[in-house]
This record gives sequence, C-alpha cells and structure tokens, in this order.
Amino acid sequence: MAGPVPAELVVLANRLADAARPIVARYFRSGVIVDDKTDASPVTIADREAETAMRALLDAHVPTHGVFGEEHGAVRTDSDYVWVLDPIDGTKAFITGLPIFGTLIALLHRGVPVLGIIDQPILGERWLGVTGEQSTFNGRPIRVRACAALDQAYMYSTAPIMFPGAFEKRHEALTQRVKLFRWGGDCYAYGLLASGHVDLVVENSLKLYDFAALVPVILGAGGLITDWRSKALDVNSDGSVIAAGDPAIHRAAIEILTGDPAPAAPEARRGVG
Repeated sequence: MAGPVPAELVVLANRLADAARPIVARYFRSGVIVDDKTDASPVTIADREAETAMRALLDAHVPTHGVFGEEHGAVRTDSDYVWVLDPIDGTKAFITGLPIFGTLIALLHRGVPVLGIIDQPILGERWLGVTGEQSTFNGRPIRVRACAALDQAYMYSTAPIMFPGAFEKRHEALTQRVKLFRWGGDCYAYGLLASGHVDLVVENSLKLYDFAALVPVILGAGGLITDWRSKALDVNSDGSVIAAGDPAIHRAAIEILTGDPAPAAPEARRGVG
C-alpha cells in the first residue's frame, strides 16, 4: 500500500493541469491541423504543446522523477516516482468539437498510481484523486453512488474498436444486461462515475497513459477500478479496465466479461470511506 503523497507533489500536479488547460483551450474548435501517428490515431499541435509545457515544469521542479508521455516518450522510468501524461485523452472528440476529452496527469510510485487528475479545459472541470484521501471535483468531495443490480446500472464505453474479436461478444452481452448503455465518454465517463452519475465504465486495449490517472480518482471516490480479472491496475496491466461504483455490479460485470466467477475486490481497491 503506497504511503501519503507529499503535498508539494499534489500542488505540482495541479500546476501541470493549469499549464495545459489554456493551451488546449486555445486550439479547441480552431480548425487545427490533424496528423496521423504510426498507429493511425490522430494527434494535433495542441497535444504536443500541452505535453511540452507540462514536461518543462517537471524538469524544473522534480528533475530526478521519471516522465512517460503519450506524445514525447519516456525518460527515467526506473525512478521511484514517474509522471504519466496524456495531454488530450479523447483527441477524436477534441478535433470534432466535443468537450468530453480531458488532460490526464498521473503520478506513479514504484509502478502504482497514487495521484490522478482528469481536467476538462473547456468546461473548467477538474477531478483530483490522491491515495488515502477523498477525491474531489473542483475542490469539493465526491462519492460514487450505490447500485447493486446490473439492470439498474448506467454504463459507458468509448468505442467499439476497443473490443476486437471475442471481446465484442462479451462486451455486447454486458450491454444487454444494464439499464442504460452509451458509446462515447473517453476519460470524462470516469469522472462522471466518480461523481455518482454513472455506475459502470468498461473498456479494453488501453495504454498506461489512458488509465493511470483514473485509478486514484475512482478509488478516492469509493469506487473500484481493476482489469477484467479483478486485478489492481498498475504499470504491468493488460489494458482491460472496468470501473464501478458498487462492488456488486463490479463482480457481476466481470462474470459476464470473463465467464468466470469474480472474486470480491480487496478492501484496498475500494477506495476511502
């Protein structure tokens, strides 16, 4: 179990989000040029400039820490502390003018996420999660809501492309069991779950920079976030993610996704409160 996060690192994380926010906002709905990366995913100058600004702050204040960014690569990842940056999670939403993308900032301690920020620059919304503390939304404490049955659950997933091959049928089976299912959301859906508006977010094929920041936010709001085998998420996770506000629907969803009975999530994985 990770210890308390030093207060100065929480302050620094917020400064990173503050630095990225005006850069991203300046390019939103501006007709920005879109490039395709080698994996065919889109990237813009907004992604690159926002990450550059955040890395400059890290170099100035914590030069011995590692950094792993989606756009500018990795340095010193063998350090005890590693910052994980995704300047625009949901670039497709960003380039089409939909304000559900976010800047994701995570701090890992020995491979485990201990601090996370989801920042929505256009709406001025920020979720903050820190190990051992209550998660907040714009500075106010938040908590997930109770929902003990799948047939009462609201569920999000970002896109069908996340569920190739056999994963498609497993995911579709789960969508048939919930009360309401919607595509879309990107990282914003996890913020909604932490704030008690959504009950399940199920995704697959994620990279470390896609999920690391989400973990402390969900846990600190009293929720659960694991892989599809109910294992805690860390630097070695396989990219499958299920976040839930209630332990009962977390177990039920995993049984559908895997076909196996799901173990109860350990207390440490249920967050605070």
